[in-house]
Amino acid sequence: MKWWIGAVSAALMVFAAVPAQAADKVVLMLNWYVYGEHAPFYYGKAKGIYAAEGIDLEIQEGRGSAATTQAVAAKTANFGYVDVPTMMRAAIKGAPVVATGVLLQTSPMSAMGFVDKNIKKPEDIKGKTVAITPADSMTQIWPLFLKKTGLKESDFQTVAGDGQTKLNAVINGQADLLLGYVMDQSMKIKDATGKDVYPIKFADYGINMVSSGIIANTDYVKANADLVRRFMSATTKAVEAAEKEPKAAAQSILDANPKGGKIDTLTQGFELTIPLYRTAETKGKRPFQVTDQNMTETVNLLVEYGGLDAKAKENPKAFYTNDYLPKSGS
Repeated sequence: MKWWIGAVSAALMVFAAVPAQAADKVVLMLNWYVYGEHAPFYYGKAKGIYAAEGIDLEIQEGRGSAATTQAVAAKTANFGYVDVPTMMRAAIKGAPVVATGVLLQTSPMSAMGFVDKNIKKPEDIKGKTVAITPADSMTQIWPLFLKKTGLKESDFQTVAGDGQTKLNAVINGQADLLLGYVMDQSMKIKDATGKDVYPIKFADYGINMVSSGIIANTDYVKANADLVRRFMSATTKAVEAAEKEPKAAAQSILDANPKGGKIDTLTQGFELTIPLYRTAETKGKRPFQVTDQNMTETVNLLVEYGGLDAKAKENPKAFYTNDYLPKSGS
């Protein structure tokens, strides 16, 4: 009997000496300084969703989608959250990057002004002044919006400047509207003025384009297939959890970044993001399940209006994959 007890004790000592498997360190770089759209990542980390998938997540702020795409291409970040059309422009030029999940499947692009200006439809833009940033993604698609809505360049005036100048133009009354993202620039204006903004959404006028998504280096994906699956599984669950608790998700941003904004506008900005997760085709599906049709339409629009090389139309599927997303219910 003693030998049996001794054997069990020895086995337990060996078992105890084996360390728990360390979580995989993963760096996610955002497209920009933190704002409401980013709530799911912080909420997923705070709620232990990434840890449950064996991932030790570090979230880094970005300095634009192009810069984040470069960081992922160079493997200085494992994943990026970026504007997918921006990633496509880099990929077609040879950057080794691919979207492993497209989260915003409806475009957030809009023309927005203060509610009290009563500019609520394209016709109302006539005679007004619009602030733009030359060569940015919205200004490139703006001619298509004009075409879709029957507006002409001569129907309004424009003022041009960088992102902050554009915001200041509307805040100071030098412009009636600006081209911006429904959940981003509108919240910055509200933070600065306390006044509500009304967006005329491009998507409401037949402009079907994807926006933000998760990207990774193509070689990294091949070499770390299991980790990519676990990361996309955790991120899918994080988005689903955040959708159910928008204010708590927004609060997780401030818990991690006390200077990350104001709880009311962070919450509102995230709530404005949620409807962009799905199209009519993906209604009822889990986040990131983008359709081939949506991506093909996006590529076609970008080739015609967004400066994307025409050879992109030969194989739109080269820019994205749904292979690493969790199946329904998993």
